Amino acid sequence: MGFVRACSLAELAPGSAVRVEVDGLDVAIVRSGDDVFAVEDECSHAAVALSEGDVEGCEIECWMHGSRFDLRTGKPLGPPATEPVPVFAVKITGDDVLVDLGEK
Repeated sequence: MGFVRACSLAELAPGSAVRVEVDGLDVAIVRSGDDVFAVEDECSHAAVALSEGDVEGCEIECWMHGSRFDLRTGKPLGPPATEPVPVFAVKITGDDVLVDLGEK
């Protein structure tokens, strides 16, 4: 698929996440300091939006049950989630945040 525009960097306040649709998939674009991450916007434990959760460092916490995920790897860092969430490559070009969904 290659990189496609997901949103503008200006839409992302530090320590926040936004939900965007990329090629029919809901993706959480997350900004932590100077880093930007992209993960599938659905907790692997319960079908709720991770973009509504709290961001701290390289982690996002599901607002419903408190599962935390590493934004770099998608791996769960705390129960009740036991399965990772998909992560996607991100690059910044100017003010555009680009995401590559890979084979999805």
